[in-house]
Amino acid sequence: MFLSELALGQKAIVLQAPETLPVKLFEMGCMPGEEIELVFSAPFQDPMCFRVQGTLISMRRELAAIIPITEPDAR
Repeated sequence: MFLSELALGQKAIVLQAPETLPVKLFEMGCMPGEEIELVFSAPFQDPMCFRVQGTLISMRRELAAIIPITEPDAR
C-alpha cells in the first residue's frame, strides 16, 4: 500500500522510502517508522496534506504514490 491510497483521517506507518524521495520530506519527519495521517485532500486528491510528528506537510499525489506504508498495528 502507498501513501496516496490513504482515506481521509486514516493513519499508517511509513516504511522504507525510495532514495528518490526529496530530502526535505525526511527533514519534515516523513521517516520510516513514523505514523502519518491524511488530514486533507484537495479536489481530485492533489495535493494531499498529512500530519506527521505533529506537523502538517503537503505533497502532490504523484510523490505520495511512491511512499510505501503499512497499517499502524502491523509494525
